[in-house]
Amino acid sequence: MERKTLYLCMVMMLLSVIARADDKVTFTASAPETVAVGYQFRLTYTVNTGSVRDFQIPSIADFDVLMGPSRSHNMQIVNGNHSETLTYTYILRARTEGTFTIAGATITAGGQTLTSNAVQIKVLPADEEPAANQSQPSGQQQGRDRNTNRVQQGNTIGTDELFITATASKTNVYEQEAFLLTYKIYTVVDLRGFDNVKLPDFRGFHSQEVELPDDRRWSLEHYRGRNYQTTIYRQFVLFPQQTGKLTIDPARFDASVLKTVQIDDPFEAFFNGMGSYVEVKKTLTTLSITIDARPLPDGKPAGFGGGVGDFSISSTISSESVKTNDAVTVRVVLSGTGNFKLVSSPEVKFPDDFEVYDPKTEDKLRLTSAGLSGNRVIEYLAIPRSAGDYKIPPVQFSYFDVKSQTYKTLSTEGYTLHVEKGAGDATGTIASFTSKEDLRILGEDIRFIRTGNVSLTPRGRMFFGSAAYWAVYAVALVAFVALLVLRRRQIAANANVAHVRTRKANKVAVKRMKTAGRLLSEGRQGEFYDEVSKALLGYVGDKLSIPMSRLSKDNIEEELIRHHVNSDLIRGFLGVLNDCEFARFAPGDPGQAMDKLYADALSIIGKMENTIKK
Repeated sequence: MERKTLYLCMVMMLLSVIARADDKVTFTASAPETVAVGYQFRLTYTVNTGSVRDFQIPSIADFDVLMGPSRSHNMQIVNGNHSETLTYTYILRARTEGTFTIAGATITAGGQTLTSNAVQIKVLPADEEPAANQSQPSGQQQGRDRNTNRVQQGNTIGTDELFITATASKTNVYEQEAFLLTYKIYTVVDLRGFDNVKLPDFRGFHSQEVELPDDRRWSLEHYRGRNYQTTIYRQFVLFPQQTGKLTIDPARFDASVLKTVQIDDPFEAFFNGMGSYVEVKKTLTTLSITIDARPLPDGKPAGFGGGVGDFSISSTISSESVKTNDAVTVRVVLSGTGNFKLVSSPEVKFPDDFEVYDPKTEDKLRLTSAGLSGNRVIEYLAIPRSAGDYKIPPVQFSYFDVKSQTYKTLSTEGYTLHVEKGAGDATGTIASFTSKEDLRILGEDIRFIRTGNVSLTPRGRMFFGSAAYWAVYAVALVAFVALLVLRRRQIAANANVAHVRTRKANKVAVKRMKTAGRLLSEGRQGEFYDEVSKALLGYVGDKLSIPMSRLSKDNIEEELIRHHVNSDLIRGFLGVLNDCEFARFAPGDPGQAMDKLYADALSIIGKMENTIKK
């Protein structure tokens, strides 16, 4: 028994050594991509083993070395798995503007010499010094709070401390030509989120929003003489639907900023610290943008389907030799980038003797800054009913190429289809049949003759003209009149769009909340908050007949007060909206907060449904 135990221990040790030998030693370097002159930053080298010697770093003469290398060793054992990490850290300071590359460092580990990756660092200029009379923006002077003896530093936000830009990738485009609209945040303050956002309705454009990651990535950018933390807030791909000067209206953002409040009283500073924080509100607006949408040039080719962009086309056929009554499929693939959603699909022209079915279309597209990119697959199915050789002509597709600014016509290859007579075909030709109904009863023109006992009705006893005959007519007439009255009432009710929206408001909101519940169970935090926000806003908009373009917190609050909704319920409604917007912009712990917000939203919708009677 002891010998077996000894053997087992030896095998386990051997397996452990083999597993550790199979672990690949990695050596990586990391540093921020962008810094500014005078900024301090970390340059870190990490290796996943503790057995390291001969660590050598290349020259870093382009930066001031303030500290390093400092070495830290981390060891972990989880479920019997042993792991080690060794880290070398330098504190550097950017000295001059430019783009610099630090070559890889080298170490000896595991009996081999390893070289890390090189890092490239872009150094931005330092902030420009403000003029003497502009050392503090207007309205930012220190003000003393009489009750707390505190000096409020920057109790308002300057226009150069926080702003949002709206930029278009193109301002001169053709009708239906895609361009990218970007809303970007620039800040040097602690932006906590937005209480309310009102974007333009993009009149004259077909718009599609670009899906951005929930955890927005912030980066340093030098803009107008100052270094800002920046991130893209929203992006839209727009397609002009008309020509002329089109205006994208300004967007409005009600921001919430956390700023420090310094304590002037030394005794309070001693007990409570040197400062606290105050929430400051700031309304931001973007500039309007004018887009010059030019009409497409004259000379559109025959069959032009409205495509604008860059496209290609191809086709395949399932078989070029079939039998009568067997299906043949022509598969057309339209690929490229452009206004796919607004393009008419090309058509396949089959011979007249073929029974043709409606095509099956599948789009595999992704949104890019140049429009929708991917392909559209169209499958055309037809059934030949007679034998012979047939020509399927090439498929043509015409579009406007934005690069060359000319019309182009693409063409697939044509096909020759050989159709043989099928085994069960009763006749060699059906060219005289022109309707699908005739084709379907082919081979059934000689009907089956019924045999056996047949129940006959004596002459003179006919259903036509009898009392039962007229009773059936009367019942049918009454049912027709009743259905006509009900249908007219339904048409009249549906014609009142506001009434329909009001009647279906709760149903639509509950459906969206079910979707939010599914997203909650899947842990998709950003999409969950977005769906809850849509459910609440959509419910109030439908219930109170408020257009989406006028949906704002001020309007909602006024309308709810006008409909005698309880003030606590209104505050709860606005509070959930604020929580959704804040969590969507700066997501936090997705634990109990998401469950509570979901329950609160359901409760608020239920209470409002019982309160608002319209």
